[in-house]
Amino acid sequence: MPGEHILIVDDERAIRTTLRGVLEDEGYRVTAVGSGEEAIARLQDETPDVIFLDIWMPGVDGLDTLAELKRMRPETAVVMISGHGTIETAVKATKLGAYDFIEKPLSLEKTLLAATRALEHTRLERENRALRAQVERGQEIVGKSSLIEHLRQQIGIAAPSSGRVLIQGENGSGKELVARAVHALSARRDGPFVEVNCAAIPEELIESELFGHVKGAFTDAKTDRVGRFELADGGTIFLDEIGTVSLALQSKLLRVLQTGDVERVGSSKSRHVDVRVVSATNANLQLDVAEGRFREDLLFRLNTIEVHLPPLRDRREDIPALAMHFLRRHAARYRKPLNSFDAGGMQALLAHSWPGNIRELDHAIERAVLLAHADQIRAGDLGLRATTSAAPRLEDLPLEDVEKMLIQKALARYEGNVSRAAQALGLSRSALYRRIASYGL
Repeated sequence: MPGEHILIVDDERAIRTTLRGVLEDEGYRVTAVGSGEEAIARLQDETPDVIFLDIWMPGVDGLDTLAELKRMRPETAVVMISGHGTIETAVKATKLGAYDFIEKPLSLEKTLLAATRALEHTRLERENRALRAQVERGQEIVGKSSLIEHLRQQIGIAAPSSGRVLIQGENGSGKELVARAVHALSARRDGPFVEVNCAAIPEELIESELFGHVKGAFTDAKTDRVGRFELADGGTIFLDEIGTVSLALQSKLLRVLQTGDVERVGSSKSRHVDVRVVSATNANLQLDVAEGRFREDLLFRLNTIEVHLPPLRDRREDIPALAMHFLRRHAARYRKPLNSFDAGGMQALLAHSWPGNIRELDHAIERAVLLAHADQIRAGDLGLRATTSAAPRLEDLPLEDVEKMLIQKALARYEGNVSRAAQALGLSRSALYRRIASYGL
């Protein structure tokens, strides 16, 4: 829609001028900058609807800039501009979150089409986030067991308060969902919700991830970087797997919780942030304290309010409702005419121990939706039974392996033509590029 904000990032003045003129003629509000550093600085204060980003730039190049822009504004569509396009570069950019690509010399028709599609993508992403926020206000926590009703009561008590929340539960039990529900029901609901999986970030990088860094703080610090705490200012930061952080970082976290001040790596300047901390763990932090792996004073700061999340095996009466919830979602996603489970399929779900909890259930049903050939999910579609065959059955393969195999077959059938393979698979070209990058094809 004209009036929406587009940011152009290109070191060539002629390209900036041309693009700006074309887009402003269509009624868009346009900002143009000449470097990745300037773009990153702009996003600290602005939220453009679409970004046109050149891949080849001096200093911080387009791919490094893309990674930082998507970290700061993940919902904003980024269209890459390239004069030396290769499939390898396209795959790298897609893996980093690029929405589309246009090649130099720029044509009026392709530029406007890319802008229109990218703006629609950003709009849908924001609508989806708003819808998820509505869901997170309680509707997505599926089930009517006494344990789930108690969980809803805990969330209802914790959310409106300003206290820090510690969520305890097994892997896959839905700790992130509870954290989002706490945020969505709080007075900070209109502020950002920033998630950090502490276990997934290397120890040498996590301090920079949380608190940011200044240019030159270490070898790869090519520009200033805003940390997650600053991004969460006015909202909530969710520290998942908090029990995995080192004792050294625990000391720095404690200081932030005590003062509200963060200090970027390599800087002596403090920045005050107003952030509510929600953390989660599958570990026994009391035992970790006793054995010297976790600071007791930090634990006291984190668990003003404790929320305990039950494992799926303790609330089996919720399995049918959860299964139907996942079935409807995945059937719509893959456009499959599936609407129920047959008696054997539901019996298999109820009999399984679900060591991976809700995440495992979701994964099993998504795989079953991909493999099913009828209008019902059957026990054989779920892949929950053991097999003694030397060769694994298709339904026993992980979902990722099934999808990878389908993509390989489509690419082989169409002799590497990504557009035709994407059409055959029912995917957009960008979505297929993302999967190609993810699977290393």
